Amino acid sequence: MTRFLLFGGSTNSTCKPIWLPMETLRVAQVAPNIFPTPPGLSGGTERVVHDLCKALESLGIEVCLFAPSDSVCDTPRIGSLPSLRTLEERHGTIPPSVPQVLEAAQMEELRKRLDTFDIVHCHGEFFHAALLGDKRRHSLTTIHWRVDELDRQIFFETFPDLPVAGISDSQLKQIPVANRAGTVHHGLDANRYRPANGSGGYAAFIGRMTDQKQPDVAIRIARAGGIRIRLAGSVDVGNPTYFRERVEPMLGEDAIFLGAVDDAGKQDFLGLASVLLFPIDWPEPFGLVMIEAMACGTPVIAFDRGSVPEIVEDGVTGFVVRDEDEAAKALLRVRELDRAVIRKRFEARFTARRMAEDYLAIYRELLDA
Repeated sequence: MTRFLLFGGSTNSTCKPIWLPMETLRVAQVAPNIFPTPPGLSGGTERVVHDLCKALESLGIEVCLFAPSDSVCDTPRIGSLPSLRTLEERHGTIPPSVPQVLEAAQMEELRKRLDTFDIVHCHGEFFHAALLGDKRRHSLTTIHWRVDELDRQIFFETFPDLPVAGISDSQLKQIPVANRAGTVHHGLDANRYRPANGSGGYAAFIGRMTDQKQPDVAIRIARAGGIRIRLAGSVDVGNPTYFRERVEPMLGEDAIFLGAVDDAGKQDFLGLASVLLFPIDWPEPFGLVMIEAMACGTPVIAFDRGSVPEIVEDGVTGFVVRDEDEAAKALLRVRELDRAVIRKRFEARFTARRMAEDYLAIYRELLDA
């Protein structure tokens, strides 16, 4: 059993106590195979996994990352096959079975080394649960998608002993009690984005061009509030007609589509924006772009769905609204919010270090149990 030593701040400290290993704790982080880790233009999950690896290493944890061979994370890494997106770029249309083959190959690589880790932390969907066997009690699964659909329900029923972390309380409430290991909000490298002044005078939207994210609604809100809007993100490959039929006809001088942007592009895009619009129409499990905006000091106006009330502090880091009319009215109030305060709230709540500390606490509980 790995031994732990508790380090805490003064009695007046608001920081959580941190349990660090006296003996080196060996943790496997198993990333998805869709994008490299870290990703390029797309891949929020892979971004979170990368930042978690680096933050855990800064806490003295020995981390091994299972990720595609085209990943560039400098954490010790295992992976012999490229990501799905790279295969698509090389070969064009690929058989629909390829994702399953990539996951099977990754699971074989993990199986060969399973006994070398104290904790196995998986960020994929399903296959790992069967592979883990008795190791399930010393594993953690983070699901980066909604958990209320039939496939996840069957999954939880089949593996009631699999510890699962929610990325929001909203998501965790939809996970069976037997599986719940706690909530850990996402975090980002605190140095990736810097606060900016929002001098661009436009509203920003970042997300897939799909009905879940509602970019067309964002355009209507901006126009109702009398502000220009710029939209960034990729066209959803699973629903390309949505962009062509619902979004493209609305574009114009006051509504410009930029396509996908990388981290450097997000800094300028979000930093110059007056506000981020997040008019979602689904039970958002977290919403990484909200904290990316906050890291730039940019306020967020978001629909009250899923995790939003947990992430946006109404009247401090943005406004939580019910519909388009409330969102348009909130646009008139964003100047009331202090961008420096928004950045400070990001630093207090959504850094990668805080995320790593929270996961480390769950690892300790699993090992103690």
